[in-house]
Amino acid sequence: MASNSTGKWVERAATTGGGRTYRGQMPVNWYATLAIICIVGLSLVGLSRYQRTHQASSSTGPPTINQVWHAALGIDVCGTMQPDLPASTNTAKTGLVANGNGVVTIAPKNSSESGGNATLGKFVSGYKGLELTASTLQYPGKTAYTNGDVCPKGTPDAGKPGVVIVDSWNNFRSNGKGTQPSGPPQDLLFGNGQLITMAFVPATASVPKPPARAITSLITSLQSGTAATTTTTPGATAATTPASTTTTTGSTTSTTTKNSGGTSK
Repeated sequence: MASNSTGKWVERAATTGGGRTYRGQMPVNWYATLAIICIVGLSLVGLSRYQRTHQASSSTGPPTINQVWHAALGIDVCGTMQPDLPASTNTAKTGLVANGNGVVTIAPKNSSESGGNATLGKFVSGYKGLELTASTLQYPGKTAYTNGDVCPKGTPDAGKPGVVIVDSWNNFRSNGKGTQPSGPPQDLLFGNGQLITMAFVPATASVPKPPARAITSLITSLQSGTAATTTTTPGATAATTPASTTTTTGSTTSTTTKNSGGTSK
């Protein structure tokens, strides 16, 4: 007789010849093993999917609390570019704010806004009335649009169903179509000098860059003193560094005396 339980199952089946008596006996252990294997396999697949879609973000890396970045932001609803977001009113609580001219300033106040936490979704969550998910877009004070909603009359895309799309460009020099984030649009990481357009448009529509006025304001911000920050983000616009520095020593004064006798030779 076989020395293990599997051998006993096989031997039992052989002795009964597959007859009615054996067929009436359910091999509980075998079915239980199969069930366990299926449950464990499905659990591992589910865990892998969850970890892929819920990756932990890190507060390390740029932008740090000591850095100031700028990005241009446009919002396109059914083919119509919306007005620039009014300036944020919660600047005491967050460093991710709208300037009122189409530019978003990214100046983290704490670790919850720095590094991998400096996302478009973090900015949106701190701006009252603004909403962005993979399926919903809402400009403050206006209608919220959800994937599949039909664009209203009077818009360039009237009568067509729309979807939420977020495109970004590394900087104002970037040409062609924007790049969509691989995950949820709200997880898009900010970059210095970046262009971003949040849109609700037909799935086949070409998403435009932010308005020219916003891009012009972005360039001005990058060239100003508040943008004097070094970054390592691919495609980021280099910051402006002051051309020279004058140092004055209070205790020592250097004086050059001309030859009083006339012109030096």
